[in-house]
Parts: sequence; C-alpha cells; structure tokens
Amino acid sequence: MKDLKISKKKPSYPINSRLHSYLDEYNRNTRASMDYDDLLRFQGSITVYDKDDKDTLWIRVYYSDSDRAEIDLSLKRVYTRLHSDGNDKTIPFLNVDAVDYCTFGNSKPFRVKIRNILNDNYTYFYVKKADASRIYGLELEHMLSPYNLNFMVYKDTLIEEHITGIPGDEFIENKLSSCTASEKSQIAKEFVKFNERCMIRLLGDMRAYNYVIVPTHDFDQVIYNIRAIDFDQQSYEGKFNVYRPQFFKENLKMVQLVSGRFQKESIDQYKMEERSIIAKRMISFHDRIDALLDCMINDTISTQENIDLLKSRIYDHTLDIKFKNSDNMGHILKSALQFVKRNYEDVNLKDL
Repeated sequence: MKDLKISKKKPSYPINSRLHSYLDEYNRNTRASMDYDDLLRFQGSITVYDKDDKDTLWIRVYYSDSDRAEIDLSLKRVYTRLHSDGNDKTIPFLNVDAVDYCTFGNSKPFRVKIRNILNDNYTYFYVKKADASRIYGLELEHMLSPYNLNFMVYKDTLIEEHITGIPGDEFIENKLSSCTASEKSQIAKEFVKFNERCMIRLLGDMRAYNYVIVPTHDFDQVIYNIRAIDFDQQSYEGKFNVYRPQFFKENLKMVQLVSGRFQKESIDQYKMEERSIIAKRMISFHDRIDALLDCMINDTISTQENIDLLKSRIYDHTLDIKFKNSDNMGHILKSALQFVKRNYEDVNLKDL
C-alpha cells in the first residue's frame, strides 16, 4: 500500500463570532475559567512510560506550590461542569492525580486525571487550544455518528471528555489476531462503516492511532465499535483519499480483514447502511446541522489550493455539479451531506 501523505502542519483556525454564537445556542460555551495558557506555567516534567517501559510521548508536569493550588481548583471546577451541574459541593471529594502534556501532533493537549477520593474512581479530560476545525469535527461527530460527545469551550480554550477504548494501532498489533472468526467479521464490518462515515463527513487522518476500538460485552458475544478520537483534520486536506481510512498504510491489516471476508456486494450493503443512518441523523438534527454548516460556509478552515483540489476530486467521484461549484470547505461538506440525504430520500420514495 502506497503511503498517503498529508500536510505536516495544519494551521489552527480561530473561533469566529458566528461559531461562538452557535456554541452559545447549543450550550457548548462555558464560564468555567480554565485557560490553556495557565497550564503551560509548569516548572518541570518527567517522561511517562507505558507498562512495557515504552515512551508514550506524554510528559507529566508539575507546578510551583503557589500555582498548584489555583490550577487544581480550576481543574476541579472544569470537571464538575463537564460531567455534572457545576456544583462546587463535590470539589472537596476530588483530587487532581496527574496533569500530562503531549507535544506530539497539532493540538499539544494537556490530559488531566481526576480521582474521586471517596471511592478511587477516576476519569480523564483534555485541555487544548481551541481550533475551529476541531470544533466542527466534534460537533459533526456528535450529530452524524452513533456517539455523543461532551466538550466545552472557554474563550480560546477547548475542554474535551476522554473517549474510552483501545487505541487502534495497539488493538491491531496485539489483539486482532486472537479474535474469533465471527469477531473478525464484525470488526471488518465496522471498519467498512467507519470508513464510509469518515469519507462522507470529510474527517481526515484516521490512521490507526487516531481511533479506538471499543469492545462491549453482550450476553453471548463481544461487540466491537470503532470511534474517532482526533478531529483536527476536519475538512482541511485537498486529497480526497485522506478522508478514507482504507488508504492509510497503518490500516492495512483492517483492509485485508475486509477483503478476506466480504464480497463486494456485502461491502456495498454496509456502505448503504451507514449512509442511511447518516441521512436519518441529518433529519433528526436538521436545524442544528444547518446552523453548523452555515458557520462553516462563512468561515475559513482551509487553503484555496486544498478547496480547489478536493472539490475537483469529489466531482470526479460523484459527477455532482454542486461540488464543482462549491466555494469553500463548508459548501463542499454541505453538498456531500445533501448528496447522501437526496439518495436516501430517492430510495425511500421508490418503495412507496
């Protein structure tokens, strides 16, 4: 498989007033006063290793005594707003166990581990520089995928809940081979649907470490789902194949899994199922999706070169003139979603 190249450094796009109004309307903006830059005031750090003593590319940071008390309180308040009603009564029962920092990738996130001292349960959330591309990606994932996402924006700071699961690269390397034949068929089906979902909504760079595999134990089987965890490359790249996970060499084993188990007819069936699900979700979120697309159409989240290349490639793929006439990434995405919805409605009209 030929290695698919993407831009080495995607610029971060600011949140404009129209998008902030959207975030207000749908309760994504918060008054929780946690600024990303505050967390950059750490005094030192140590490398974080995994259970096999491999460098995780995260460093554990620590702060001066004077900063620590203020930062701890702010992080606890953020947690209560992200996961509850923001009531400060629970703050005495919370402890900030760790603050980790990652310099790998575009968003350079902080990962915060919060523990309930009454029962030792813990969870994570992330603090990042807000990027309009990522916010569009998170909102589209929330509305068009089977999974709800919980995040907040404070000025130019983004706070995201942790998405649990096994990192795709780790699962492929260490767990895929031990799955049963029926489990491998189910994983292959999920990858086909995941691939289709990413392509339709223009979510790029879904290499294996940018999604997780989520096993759920049913009464007589384990169900596997695939969830994206990185949304920086929403509607940015000009190369159409960047939005199709099947073309990344890191996903080669998943592609081989699909080709080894399914005929073309089955693959087409699963693609159609995913398109139908997306169309139904578009109908359910009609006003909200329209409002988000209006923000994207009036925003700059890519380069003109990328826009021209992508609309040309998708036109070649669909022969829909609306793509060729698109002015920006928002228009391209709107045309893609309308294309899926129109086909879904045409099929259902034929059944009447």
